[in-house]
Amino acid sequence: MGKNVCFLVSEHPFLDARIFKKEAKSLLKQGYTVTMIVPRRKGYLFDTDGRVFKDTFLNQTFNHEGINIVTYEQMHLEKNLKELYHHLRSGGHTRFSHPLTLIGTEQAADIYHAHEFMSLYAGIGIKRALAASGKQCQLIYDSHELEPDPLVNESRNTQHVKKQMLEIMLSELDYIITVSESIKAWHHTINQDLPIEVIYNSPPLAAEYNPNKADTPEIVLGYEGILNRKRGNFQKLIRILQWCNEHFPVKLKIIGGGKHFEKDYLKQLDLHLKNKIEYTGWVDYTAIPEAMKDVDIGWIDLDAANSLNNRFAMPNKFFSYLNNGIPVIVNQCTDMEDFIDTYHCGYIVKKRQATAGDYVQKLIQAASDRSKIREMGLSARNIIATRYSWEHMEKRLFTVYRQLSQD
Repeated sequence: MGKNVCFLVSEHPFLDARIFKKEAKSLLKQGYTVTMIVPRRKGYLFDTDGRVFKDTFLNQTFNHEGINIVTYEQMHLEKNLKELYHHLRSGGHTRFSHPLTLIGTEQAADIYHAHEFMSLYAGIGIKRALAASGKQCQLIYDSHELEPDPLVNESRNTQHVKKQMLEIMLSELDYIITVSESIKAWHHTINQDLPIEVIYNSPPLAAEYNPNKADTPEIVLGYEGILNRKRGNFQKLIRILQWCNEHFPVKLKIIGGGKHFEKDYLKQLDLHLKNKIEYTGWVDYTAIPEAMKDVDIGWIDLDAANSLNNRFAMPNKFFSYLNNGIPVIVNQCTDMEDFIDTYHCGYIVKKRQATAGDYVQKLIQAASDRSKIREMGLSARNIIATRYSWEHMEKRLFTVYRQLSQD
């Protein structure tokens, strides 16, 4: 098996940290030729914060930092699930007319690496089409999320069709990569024979780690990531900030935000609250460690009652905090809870759905023992440095590719 790799992307931004900055760049470094087929929205590529690139990346195909990029106009196939299911059941390839399948087939790559449920569907079409022309290829499903999620608010019929589709697709692919042990176990309940590797969403080890943060009277609570109507919970975060300050001094540092975050959220706040918030805006992936230098505790809040995917999640921000020696505070999510219990690197609010008051109680407890915060921070940094930074995770990725290349 050769070294031509093709990433299939149906939803993610092409500069996604896991897809482009880590996996694609690591494979390039290892000597693979990497092509990514990525979606445009209304003619434009889009960034990780949702902004569109109106002045750059305008060509249909180009090379960016050594990675070949091929673009197509995004389509929403999930509107026709039953039709897609019949295409899968047919065993053939001729009905797979999605641009991602057609462009992917043209690449005639040795290994295809799909990053979503729908790009996996496209990958099955590619694998069948190439086999019909006499070329064998390998197909990886990089399951960033659990789909179908049996707990989300979705019709029973949609859930059923997606599950049937997944069963067929898992029977035809060659390897699964996923982001948590629980998602790995869930896939094994569908197909116990599939090889599956867990590759965490961890960043490269932060070079300039300083365990001796300034001994200031206030706690700096950090939030990394998108904050908008769909993701994050800004109102809950503000209530935590207000209520904590009734007991001890707290500042909030937001690293990320969103397209209209300042206009829609920050400008609506009273001045006394604004003065307790530092907002960096969206920072480059490599600049996150610098932005986190003064953060004491990192906040993660997911609805684990109504989403199995959230319950099993190990998000980027979890590892970003730990990478910078920052203990996390998180509600009861299975895999993060197990990790925190094992490595003593954070605080758990024992609720699938936690209120602002729940977090405040735990933060009051944390603030009463600053030495424990420092101790947990050292433990967090140590476990990332010794076992879980991207330098360790990319070795798992290389092993998967080496195995497939030998088949």
